[in-house]
Amino acid sequence: MTTPTRPRVVLVGPMGAGKTTVAELLATAWGTTVRDTDRDVEAVEGRTISDIFVDSGEEAFRGLERAAVADALATHDGVLALGGGAVLDPHTRELLAGHRVVFLQVGLTDAVKRVGLGTSRPLLLGNVRGRIKALLDERTPIYESVADLVVDTDGRSPEDVAEEILAAYGEPEVEGEA
Repeated sequence: MTTPTRPRVVLVGPMGAGKTTVAELLATAWGTTVRDTDRDVEAVEGRTISDIFVDSGEEAFRGLERAAVADALATHDGVLALGGGAVLDPHTRELLAGHRVVFLQVGLTDAVKRVGLGTSRPLLLGNVRGRIKALLDERTPIYESVADLVVDTDGRSPEDVAEEILAAYGEPEVEGEA
């Protein structure tokens, strides 16, 4: 009987939290692979997320995202980074139950610095600072509800954030060990 595949850890959080960068550092440290569901959606569609939003709308993107997350949770055994809005979907939140989920928390000031004002992110059209604040206010309780571990990223390097996660989850379990 084979054990179901599951990610070593799943990173969630808003844009600017450093999910992709931290995921790459964790994967290197654990000697595993990294997968990013935003990249998965872009690869399947052959276009950027911004183009999907503009051409097909947010609802279409969220459907693609939901499918990408479900596939990654079922088939990927490395480090998984989810798009910032993935946890908005109730089905995705259900699928995350039982997984090691880390919420990379970022405050408004650091998020704005990291994302920048000249961004191509479709949800930030208009007042970037105001949109990021609204997204943080809306989504933080949801991120917290699915997470086993919350790591504050404000004023910290990606390496420091990764070290905290490595300290919390240690080395991978070896099959057959008690």
